[in-house]
Amino acid sequence: MPAITACICTHNRPDYLCDSLDGLTQQTVGPVGFRILVVDSGSPSVEATQIRALVEDMGNANLLSVDRPGLSVARNAARRVIADGYIAYLDDDAIPAPDWIGTIGQAVSSKVRLPVLLGGAMHPLSEAPLPHWWPARLRAMLSITEMSGQGGYCRPGMAETMEPVGANVIVNAAALHAANVFSEAIGRTGRNLLSEEKKIFAWGLQDRGETILYDSRILVYHQIQAERLLLRWLLARLYWQGLSRVRGGRILGEHASLRREAVRCAVVCWLFATFALLPARVAWLIGPRSRLAHADGFLHAYVSCGTAR
Repeated sequence: MPAITACICTHNRPDYLCDSLDGLTQQTVGPVGFRILVVDSGSPSVEATQIRALVEDMGNANLLSVDRPGLSVARNAARRVIADGYIAYLDDDAIPAPDWIGTIGQAVSSKVRLPVLLGGAMHPLSEAPLPHWWPARLRAMLSITEMSGQGGYCRPGMAETMEPVGANVIVNAAALHAANVFSEAIGRTGRNLLSEEKKIFAWGLQDRGETILYDSRILVYHQIQAERLLLRWLLARLYWQGLSRVRGGRILGEHASLRREAVRCAVVCWLFATFALLPARVAWLIGPRSRLAHADGFLHAYVSCGTAR
């Protein structure tokens, strides 16, 4: 089995980190089968001390502290210190299944052409029941990926909307050194909900002819905070998704596509503008309100050249 380093990126959440580390202690390959790196990106002093204590209790774990918060900052910091094998990225609220490391090893060893990137499944582990009004098409906003099977992203048999989720993504370390890094311009930082950095990185690899695959056997459980099941969070997440789409599209050079999408978003905002007056605590007319939130974020970024409100 190739060398695998489980890398947990954390900020200010020692309680969630504890659960994620506990999942790593229960891996079927045993503690000598992999390494652990925890990257703490800018946690306050009290939480940073708690994080350090958790890592010191692990026999096969190391801590890397960086001054700035941000998921992309943390992932790039890990990339600079891991030179070989595969980096298996986890977010601190992701709990790996007991066979997670073993399945990663099998998946990369069984391929004729070694994949540069592997994405896995994300099953929900919610702190509260998923609201009945939550649209099925928006489950992905909670980083839920439940499709069964294996295959290449953007390939026949794979849903067009499928893309790697950073809380469960495995990258060849050597390829990561040779490729562009995770964009720190659009990754999560603090409480902003910017995204798209994993998508840009993955599609860049694919454009270079590299193999990027999805394998549902590589499973983690995503602890979904209760506050993320509120309508106000969903609408905010969709707003930031629209904003991220513009920033990511500009990085990828998709200017013509963005212009066409801006026209559609302008129509959506014109048609559904009055729905913005509905209180965020009332889950009425989710369909048009979700489209409005995304379009609002898209146009805000498109008109203001990427400046978030």
